[in-house]
Amino acid sequence: MVSRYSPTDKTISHVAVNACLTPICSVHGMAVTTVEGIGSTTTRLHPVQERLAKAHGSQCGFCTPGMVMSMYALLRNRPQPTMEEIESAFEGNLCRCTGYRPILQGYKTFTKEGCCGGNKAACCRNISSGVPEEGVSVNMFNPSEFMPYDPSQEFIFPPELMVNLNETTPKMHKFAGDNVTWFRPGTLEQLLELKTNDRQAKIVAGNSEIGVEVKFKNQCYPVLIDVNHILELTGVETTPSGVRIGAAVSLTSTGNYLKQIIQKEPEHKTRIFAAIVEMLRWFAGKQIRNVACIGGNIATSSPISDLNPLLIAAVCSVELVSSSGKRTVTMDGNFFTGYRKNAIRAEEVILAINVPFTTENEYFYGYKQAQRREDDIAIVNAGMRVVFKPGTDKVQDCTLAYGGMAPTTILAKETMKAIKGRSWNDSLVDAMTPLLVEDLPLPPGSPGGMEPYRQSLTLSFFFKFYLAVLEQISSKLPGLRGSTIPSSYKSANLPYHKTSARGVQMYQEVPSGQPDSDAVGRPLTHQSAFKQVTGEAIYLDDMPPNETELYLGLVLSKKAHANILSVDSSEALAVDGVHTYVSSDDVPGSNFSGTSAEYDDVLFAEKEVISVGQVIGVVVADNQIIAQRAAKLVQVEYEELPAIITIADAIEESSFYPEGYRLRKGNAEEGFESSDHIIEGEIKIGAQEHFYLETIATLVIPGEGGEMEVISASQAPSRVQTMVARALGVAKHRVVCRVKRLGGGFGGKITKSSVYAAICAVAANKVKQPVRLMLDRNEDMMTSGTRHPYLAQYKVGVTSYGQLKALEINMYSNAGSTYDFSVNVLERTMFHVDNCYKCPNVSVNGILCRTNLASNTGFRGFGSPQAMLVAETIMSEIALKCGLTQIKVRDINFYQEGDLTHYGQELKHCTLERCWEECLMKSDYDSRRRDVERYNSKNRWRKRGLAIIPTKFGISFNQNYRNQAGALVHIYNDGSVLVSHGGTEMGQGLHTKMIQVASRTLRIPQEKIHISETSTSNVPNTSNTAASFSSDLNGMAVKDACESLLHRLEPYIRDDPKGSWESWVDAAYKDRVSLSSTGFGKARQVNYNWETCQGEPYAYFVYGAAVSEVEIDCLTGDHQVLRTDIVMDVGDSLNPAIDVGQIEGGFVQGYGLFVLEDYRVSPSGQLLTIGPGFYKIPSFGDIPAEFNVSLLTRAPNPFAICSSKAVGEPPLFLAASVFFAIKNAIQSARDDAGISRAFRLDSPATAERIRMACQDRFTNQIPTPEEGTYTPFFLRP
Repeated sequence: MVSRYSPTDKTISHVAVNACLTPICSVHGMAVTTVEGIGSTTTRLHPVQERLAKAHGSQCGFCTPGMVMSMYALLRNRPQPTMEEIESAFEGNLCRCTGYRPILQGYKTFTKEGCCGGNKAACCRNISSGVPEEGVSVNMFNPSEFMPYDPSQEFIFPPELMVNLNETTPKMHKFAGDNVTWFRPGTLEQLLELKTNDRQAKIVAGNSEIGVEVKFKNQCYPVLIDVNHILELTGVETTPSGVRIGAAVSLTSTGNYLKQIIQKEPEHKTRIFAAIVEMLRWFAGKQIRNVACIGGNIATSSPISDLNPLLIAAVCSVELVSSSGKRTVTMDGNFFTGYRKNAIRAEEVILAINVPFTTENEYFYGYKQAQRREDDIAIVNAGMRVVFKPGTDKVQDCTLAYGGMAPTTILAKETMKAIKGRSWNDSLVDAMTPLLVEDLPLPPGSPGGMEPYRQSLTLSFFFKFYLAVLEQISSKLPGLRGSTIPSSYKSANLPYHKTSARGVQMYQEVPSGQPDSDAVGRPLTHQSAFKQVTGEAIYLDDMPPNETELYLGLVLSKKAHANILSVDSSEALAVDGVHTYVSSDDVPGSNFSGTSAEYDDVLFAEKEVISVGQVIGVVVADNQIIAQRAAKLVQVEYEELPAIITIADAIEESSFYPEGYRLRKGNAEEGFESSDHIIEGEIKIGAQEHFYLETIATLVIPGEGGEMEVISASQAPSRVQTMVARALGVAKHRVVCRVKRLGGGFGGKITKSSVYAAICAVAANKVKQPVRLMLDRNEDMMTSGTRHPYLAQYKVGVTSYGQLKALEINMYSNAGSTYDFSVNVLERTMFHVDNCYKCPNVSVNGILCRTNLASNTGFRGFGSPQAMLVAETIMSEIALKCGLTQIKVRDINFYQEGDLTHYGQELKHCTLERCWEECLMKSDYDSRRRDVERYNSKNRWRKRGLAIIPTKFGISFNQNYRNQAGALVHIYNDGSVLVSHGGTEMGQGLHTKMIQVASRTLRIPQEKIHISETSTSNVPNTSNTAASFSSDLNGMAVKDACESLLHRLEPYIRDDPKGSWESWVDAAYKDRVSLSSTGFGKARQVNYNWETCQGEPYAYFVYGAAVSEVEIDCLTGDHQVLRTDIVMDVGDSLNPAIDVGQIEGGFVQGYGLFVLEDYRVSPSGQLLTIGPGFYKIPSFGDIPAEFNVSLLTRAPNPFAICSSKAVGEPPLFLAASVFFAIKNAIQSARDDAGISRAFRLDSPATAERIRMACQDRFTNQIPTPEEGTYTPFFLRP
């Protein structure tokens, strides 16, 4: 948070900012507050920190300080905010773990609606709400435990900063570095003098554009001029003709001022202001709006700027100033002269922007469609203005400005000409849309792609504009003929409105007789939560650098497939601070890595590169900046070779790995012959980036005699140990890997984290100094691989009443350039194509496609979500073909207790139907289905959809030897207990659950138990923390060790039954009894024979069901998740708070997979959706407005620790309920259009796919280019 004193109006402002985009020079004279500054575990937590922790709003914790500071900054401005203000404050924050609901619920206690008791102890939330059944609780935390929030106790602004600013003449400040000089003029005269002396000097206000250009686009600006302290550029005033906004006024301040004017002035005067305010809601995130300014938006001249179309349509004017004088330029069709170019001269500075009032006969609206609603750049946006002749519906003037349709913001000139003089009636749309298509052409292969969709948006926006204006003028000119808006059309133009997120979390309480010291089953706070909310939690990059530590800069392939002709590192080695260049020549052991027996991957490419981002070498330098700059100087000469990018490419070229699977049950051909209907189809499931908040990171410290200490953000410490030992040519006992915690993992920090650890170790071995590497986000995304994309070709035979008779599926997986985990992922895919349905005759083929992409790897679900989406697509198609309801066709085909799966495993303790029935009941499905149908019958352009989806997920590693774990437990003679086990903590609460298991086993409170880290020196030969099996395996090992210790203590307990734990431990210690024990756990035997297609590959199954309701905008493809209800069987939950958090987080991540996250590469294999600016994961605004989770009660699992079940991966697929609810809504739109309800919808169901599936008179006007006749801008692999 940055706090600033204004000497002009004697006020102090507090704003949340992005630290990564805030130059230190820009905050000179201001107060900067970080998460460490507001509270700590050693002194006192701030209420913002305490409530987030106790509400279970922190899992991996890497995003937590940002959440804390966004809320803290809001409270400094609004001590009792509304929920709308809280949600707005978090628009720029991302979390990959929690699903956001607990964060909002915890912070709702600061609001009036969340705490009518004024945040005092006597809070209305303490009154227990009605519980649906005995023994079930809905309270995850107790607000009465919260400290009251007293804003008067906040830190004051440093008085010395106020004194320094109270100067008569503001000073010019200059900060000179090696590469950049930063000026901060205090007056306009100083600014103009600087600009006259250096016309190429860059003006900077929020650094939101320049910061990105310098970091990611290799731009270098030697002179930067900060204009945030110049009075003439930072004021806002109302003039007789409108509002004059200083060029450096932040977007937040702009919006606040315009809101004030809107409240004061008549509605008809402020229509432009209202459109700008509405657009600013969706402009970037709060942290960017707090610093970015309107002048910067104009100067940058981005063709997808959200504001420029509005400013052009409003015919605003820009005041420019230079040492030669002032001039005013109108923002019209000539203002933007080319891509990111405009009519402003090099020596000129934008002084202010004049936004006019509107007249009574003038109407103005803005429109935007993006991939994600919050904090996303536009796909297409528009500003539209129309002026009527007084008292008529005759158009006097019209401006239609569009962004995202050309290299600049452009006007639909011919349409604008044609519309003048016409009446605003039903014929207008039909007459103008063909002209818009001609005005705004997008040739196939245009930058940005999605050409038909973008063109359709231009027509949709105009139609919305027509309806909005017609509704306005109809109320004023009731005599208009032929201009009545059908009632079913009116919702087309409703502004987006999201109700504050709410939900209920239900779980089974612990038995009344359970001792207080037994922590199992209680919703305990995550072990590290308080350290995470205070910024005290140590991640790898927080560890202070060693005095002699060096840093690596990666030299990565720029080609998808090529021979390496030469590598020249001489220019890099000449850079001051560079120590050496490391390549395959420096590997003392083996350069080969990988997961298969052939070890088909390498640490460093040698003669050939097989994907963009493959590591060729590394530069070792004094620090990160030098290393990364020098790495860019390494020259690599390539000879390009043909590249295979997509599954379609691989099929065409027969580019497959030899490993594949065939799974058979019964006789599929006979099943088809006896079927009444045969359905064939295809569906494609796209890639998904892990986007853990902490990127892959490693620190390697060489020791004596070839020893290496590796500190790694890895899910697989033993794998890291193995890879490092192999690369160095030493035995494993020379290598120790330590893992403190991970900032998220999701399966993506197993193989690649091991490779990077080995690369660091090779470098450390060469220089004999510690070496560190933490990937930048773009490096991580380029090199680490994704969830496997799939293409499924299916054929299914059914009876006339929907019973499955035969199923045949070909599953093509895009494995990428090496094996990685692709074989294991494909295995799980094959085992999950049934989801929850019994079919007597099954034939499944699994094919691994070899492509020139970064090798794809494990990701939460490990191939199962893709397979289950195919299964549910098939069931939906059956329902459509047979005229059955979606529920009926699933009911008919559900597995029952004792049934055998298509791979021959018997289902025991099957709770599938219980989850299904409870979900139907708790969600009030039948009643809501009728409500949806009623809504759809009354609305043509907005539709709702409802879907229920079940899941069945097999638990265990498919390789039996992996289903084991170890633990080491020490009891110290003061009674404290230290537990070590083989799993890593990455936010899933594993350490917390292990403490709870130890608590129950040792019969002591959890406060006496601690887990510090995971280390191969404590527990050897650990399995990867993956497959959702870590709690089960490590829990058994911890329990085993604790039982051994308790057995040793039993004589002392018998001798002194009324003694304390400490006294028993002390007695045993003095009696020379070992208080240290190892433990071991292994799951029951699993196996599978691919020859006979028989076996039991899983220890048990997890079941669940979810109902989701959505609303879509048929004209744009936008959507909103209105409500989700989940029922999940997690056995007897070890920790209901952690399990509910995993369910919600998994669901939201699955929502990203099936709906939002659109992974794209260029035809040459370059990743296009790179970084958070282009790759969009779900944000706060994407979660269901109502999000209810129930843990199935009275369902103990006899196959796992404490009768619990795994929870990490199984819930993710339930997000497919949103996908199928969207499909259901689209079907209603297609009904209205008179076209078939049967259509293909690939995953993710993006706005583009939703809109183009809702075919109508607008999409039918858009030319669709034939595939193969052009080179597309992007590919979905």
